[in-house]
Amino acid sequence: MFKIAITSVPARVDVSDLDRSLAYFLSDIGYIPKINPSTDMNSIKNSVYFRLFKECFLMNGERFWTPEELMSYLGTSRSTLYRHLNKLKYMDLLEEVKDGKIKKYRIRSGDILKAWSWVEINVKMAMDNYRSNVEHIVDLIRSNSNSNLRP
Repeated sequence: MFKIAITSVPARVDVSDLDRSLAYFLSDIGYIPKINPSTDMNSIKNSVYFRLFKECFLMNGERFWTPEELMSYLGTSRSTLYRHLNKLKYMDLLEEVKDGKIKKYRIRSGDILKAWSWVEINVKMAMDNYRSNVEHIVDLIRSNSNSNLRP
């Protein structure tokens, strides 16, 4: 399953603070709760979801992490960790590998730009599928209209 929020937002390239820029981005794509300029950035910067993405995956892109390493580093529970890992996996931003029986995670391809390319491919495929469905519905409407016109 691929799941991401698509909203029309400004590019935000004028934000010079990495944490604020990253928080807006993660909020815009639906990974973290919606933020606005008055949001307390300290609470976001200290949150498990933000630290997981930034400190573990973004700043250590090449590293594969075990769930136990992530839980220890973040000081969080297994259920909280997997809730956030699953969100990132649904967005296709994470890759999961098995080392024997142990699963390990990192940002896809070890690089946020490469990972984002996967997201863009998935968005395009999803939009193409929506387009096919809309075209099919139009064909059915036309077919149904034509059959209703016959005496």
